[in-house]
Amino acid sequence: MSIYDFEVIDGEGNTVSLSQYKNKVLLIVNSATKCGFTPQYTQLNEIYNNFHERGFEILDFPCNQFNGQAPGTIKEITHLCRTKWLVPYTIFDKIDVNGENAHPLYEYLKSEQPFKAITGKDAERLKVILRISNKNYEGNDDIKWNFTKFLVDRDGNVARRFEPTEDLRHVRDAIMKYM
Repeated sequence: MSIYDFEVIDGEGNTVSLSQYKNKVLLIVNSATKCGFTPQYTQLNEIYNNFHERGFEILDFPCNQFNGQAPGTIKEITHLCRTKWLVPYTIFDKIDVNGENAHPLYEYLKSEQPFKAITGKDAERLKVILRISNKNYEGNDDIKWNFTKFLVDRDGNVARRFEPTEDLRHVRDAIMKYM
């Protein structure tokens, strides 16, 4: 099994094979437009613009599983991301990342890069939220919140997992290693 074996649905309802991203470095992120981490779009845009021409892509999957912070249709979400946050990269259809309806892509990502720890600037705040909603959050590999990121190298290997609170400078530095 490889990242390239998966198919996803884009924001227009078309089936997209991830094999079209062979030989590219990918950052796969589950997003939400009404989340405290939503301002990360600004830094993600900068990262995308810095590396895109060298074979880098961001694959954005809105997810409404975390306190309903990705409300609306995919068209509404895409419009907001394009107009308010100026997101230039592909926004895919909304998916579940955890539970019985979790998209197979996310099941694969979690198996390749299990949860390690919540670190970074807002780590303690997120841990409080997680303890309220899932007392055993540390005991599983589920996606913990919006804006969890997975870095995939040019060969399709899931190289790193970044929790939402991790400094995006660390994400950028990790991407640079694979460029």
